[in-house]
Amino acid sequence: MSTIHVSHPHGSNRSDARAKLLSFEEMMGKFGVVLEWSGDTAQIKGMGVSGHVSVDDELVEITLKLGMMAKAAGVNPARLERTIARRMGETFGPDTA
Repeated sequence: MSTIHVSHPHGSNRSDARAKLLSFEEMMGKFGVVLEWSGDTAQIKGMGVSGHVSVDDELVEITLKLGMMAKAAGVNPARLERTIARRMGETFGPDTA
């Protein structure tokens, strides 16, 4: 099982940061993955993937655990991590930390 962790500063309030995550949520939905929100935290659930998203006062953090089904489907963890990091940069601006 591979674990992917991406964190990115959002530079706004929690509510605005969550709203900006809609594009990430839509991207994940294309692969049958859903985000179930409870406050500023979402559980990620899908075939071969689980994890969570959290939004705090400064950062958006995404953690994905890729199971055997994801591996069998040919998901490359390093490539997926780069894609998520790039999308976070596009969504929230460059990481200046």
